[in-house]
Amino acid sequence: MNILIASDSFKGSLTSIEICEIATQAILKSIPDATITAVPMADGGEGSVDALVVNTGGDYHTCEVTGPFNQKVTATYGILGDHKTAVIEMSSASGIILANREDLNPLLSTSYGTGELILDAVRQGCTRILMGIGGSATNDGGLGMLQALGFDFLDLKGKPVGNCGKELSKINSISLSHVSQNILDLELLVACDVNNPLIGENGATYVYGPQKGGTSEMLVTLEKGLDDFGRLLEKTFSKTILSYPGAGAAGGMGAGLLGCLNSTLESGFKLISDAIHLESIVENGNFDYIFTGEGQINQQTTNGKLPSGIAKLGHKFNVPVIAVVGSIDVGYEDMYQQGLTSVFSIINKPMALDDAILGTKELLFQTYFNIVSLLHKKIS
Repeated sequence: MNILIASDSFKGSLTSIEICEIATQAILKSIPDATITAVPMADGGEGSVDALVVNTGGDYHTCEVTGPFNQKVTATYGILGDHKTAVIEMSSASGIILANREDLNPLLSTSYGTGELILDAVRQGCTRILMGIGGSATNDGGLGMLQALGFDFLDLKGKPVGNCGKELSKINSISLSHVSQNILDLELLVACDVNNPLIGENGATYVYGPQKGGTSEMLVTLEKGLDDFGRLLEKTFSKTILSYPGAGAAGGMGAGLLGCLNSTLESGFKLISDAIHLESIVENGNFDYIFTGEGQINQQTTNGKLPSGIAKLGHKFNVPVIAVVGSIDVGYEDMYQQGLTSVFSIINKPMALDDAILGTKELLFQTYFNIVSLLHKKIS
């Protein structure tokens, strides 16, 4: 039996690398002579650095940068096997996971550290960045990131403004005099699976601001700031920003990237699968089955998340796709229309979430072992 494992992580439980390892052990216990190709995956969020470094023979790089509340944090990014492409997760430098819940304040948080990661990658010789922007603590429109890259944002008196969300409305002009040509020439491919515009009821502030600690008063200030900032970007760079789908991603980081840099917003799954040539792997692998998965499969999975992309690939090349997931929620049935063959939850009895998380490794092993044992008997 020839099997491809291409699973996302189970957030908070197992990385995609761990899932591939456990699944491989379970399959080989049932079918010792099985041929297994393990491809740890991600769709632009958590685990993207690991997926791209592992699958391209790349390297990890660690540096100290500015955290979301100007504290020093140690962040890790990857450089792919081509030695020219870096992969950066914004959350490692500017993520909500780096702050205590009681300290969250989107007026004060900054994306400056994300810019420092980009700078470090450029110093390493990278000319291309694959960037995941999920999980941010910021609502600064990418202001901090751009300042780290050399952009000067000046007030009416020609003085530089601060690096956080509350400074946005103070900006009167933008200067590129301190931005290197390496930064302007840098190609940024941004994993973005949301269509939120920069402003409005579906924009960055009102949709995502509250979960970043924003009060109603803060949201009013931040909305005006992003509105002013977006209009200035449009005027300065002659680009459509305010209404551009995805400009509101990551607290307006999409707007800053699109406005000032050589950036494109892409599906996270497409970005990563293209980088590791996943379609070619499926087309030429002669697989009997493909296994995929994520923490919970539900209606949102159909909107471009990893199992959806894997299911479509399987359907394209006539390979059955089986999803092994943490849990199953409403709307998962739509996945069958996208090419999914079947889905299994690892939960084998009623249990509390904490117990499920603690037992994830064993539950995952048992589920893979049981599924493959059945498939082997069917083939035999």
